[in-house]
Amino acid sequence: MRYLADLLTSTRFILAIAILFLSIFSGSPESVFIIFIIAELTDAFDGTCARKWPFPKDKVPRYRKYAAKFDIISDVALAGFQVIFLMTQINRPIGTVILVYYLVAGLFIEFLVYGKLFGHPDDCTKNCLLQRNFPLAKKIILARRYIYTICIGTVNALILFATNWSDVIKYVLFAFGCSIFVFAWFFLAQRRQNISRDAVDIEKRLTRKSQKSKHQ
Repeated sequence: MRYLADLLTSTRFILAIAILFLSIFSGSPESVFIIFIIAELTDAFDGTCARKWPFPKDKVPRYRKYAAKFDIISDVALAGFQVIFLMTQINRPIGTVILVYYLVAGLFIEFLVYGKLFGHPDDCTKNCLLQRNFPLAKKIILARRYIYTICIGTVNALILFATNWSDVIKYVLFAFGCSIFVFAWFFLAQRRQNISRDAVDIEKRLTRKSQKSKHQ
């Protein structure tokens, strides 16, 4: 069971590649929508599995050193390839706008906050914004998360309504998706505000450092 989290993350990356192939070879919106839902389920459970069945400290595989980064890459690939499908097969203008946002704003924020691509609170440069001004960095990360969530919802709604399913199924799925979004937004606010478990330690350390400087 210790390998289940890695298996789920790898599955998500494979499913992202599948969406890219469907974009190239004019796959159906139905297939892309279903694949994305399955991929999101792997994203929902891989972290839980990793915490529930951790490796003993003396038996951690070497590749686990890059597990967090691969998880981020899998998420980026899934979202990016889905937008490519939207742009090439359904709505080019909207798909292009969202893709440009992902590339320009996303990359800019990565460098600004972490000082590197695919950064993380426990994997960033010493002089990055996260280390110099944590409150501002957190606001930027959360703002990007809000916009990213809106983009994901828009992309999936457009893909859903491009399917050949009946209107009843489309509206039921759309309503179900909106209800999940509302639940996550209002009832999981604490989780939404945490940019990372590691960031909590950084925030506490920087806060103590700031308070110590004021007392001196």
